[in-house]
Amino acid sequence: MITLRGELAHLSIDLAGGGIVDFHLLSNSINPLKWEGEGGELEPRNRGHFLCLDRVGRPSAAEQANGMPFHGEAASRMWELLGEPEQQGDAVVAEMSTHLPLAGMHVRRVVRLEGTHFSVREEVTNNNALGRIYNIVQHPTIGPPFLDESTLVDANARKGFMLSSPMPNPEEPAVYWPQALDAGMPVDMRRLVDDQEPAVVVYVIDDEYGWTTATAPGHGLLLGYLWKTAEYPWFRAWRHIRNGRPFARGLEFGTTGPGTPFGFLVEKGRIFGRTLFDYIDAGETISRSYITFLVEVPSDFAGVERIDYDGAQAELKEWEGTRRLSLEVGGL
Repeated sequence: MITLRGELAHLSIDLAGGGIVDFHLLSNSINPLKWEGEGGELEPRNRGHFLCLDRVGRPSAAEQANGMPFHGEAASRMWELLGEPEQQGDAVVAEMSTHLPLAGMHVRRVVRLEGTHFSVREEVTNNNALGRIYNIVQHPTIGPPFLDESTLVDANARKGFMLSSPMPNPEEPAVYWPQALDAGMPVDMRRLVDDQEPAVVVYVIDDEYGWTTATAPGHGLLLGYLWKTAEYPWFRAWRHIRNGRPFARGLEFGTTGPGTPFGFLVEKGRIFGRTLFDYIDAGETISRSYITFLVEVPSDFAGVERIDYDGAQAELKEWEGTRRLSLEVGGL
């Protein structure tokens, strides 16, 4: 475990799996990313905000028999810290990397914590002798106590579909954020109370920048993400109930929507005109970035309707309200 200690916030990353497992303000100790999947305490596993690479979802039966895990290898590997966190100007910076032997890929991550936000740049290199298709999906996961029945999830997602819809055309029927359908009945995806269905709904982003937020009014706290739609064109909303209460919500964004093996993705090609995978040539390195921020909000804050981002500052407009929050988040 490594911790970046800033003047306003702390950020912790578990090198066993590379998950960002704690991000909290010094003025508010609630950690929205307090969630972990199954596995031993010291074993690499899905925790907090973890990386899905070279895929999201299940491998094919043959790939699974050869050892490929669900969501790819990135969260199942030990990460190497490339030097201790250090102060660079107003930011605390750390670098780390890991190798994915089955995928034949290497990923290098640079994390910069400044104020109440941090940025991540990940460089993925294809070490194979040939080019290949792949996917990369960021999997921020919020859990209790930040997540409860009053937590509100917002995004500038647009057209989407339920992953539970029958193949080979799961995009029929289509839905529009924040709506989904369960057995033909409308579901508000902003909220999660006691029924997780539909468990995964995926949407495309139409704006230049994608964003998602999770607001916990009872804790006076909002977690947000910003990214370039050209790098991550899909938003994935995952919801999970345990013992009748909200246990996890995935605020996922990536290069694909469906969490299916590559065979289906290649056969399908596109959904809503968007590609379902990316391509990386032999020896090529592709870099992508995102920003994560925390901001304290009033106890009656109704969530986020829109975020305006100018490359340095974000302005959050309250859902169906007049209040606005402005904060420095840095550049992508």
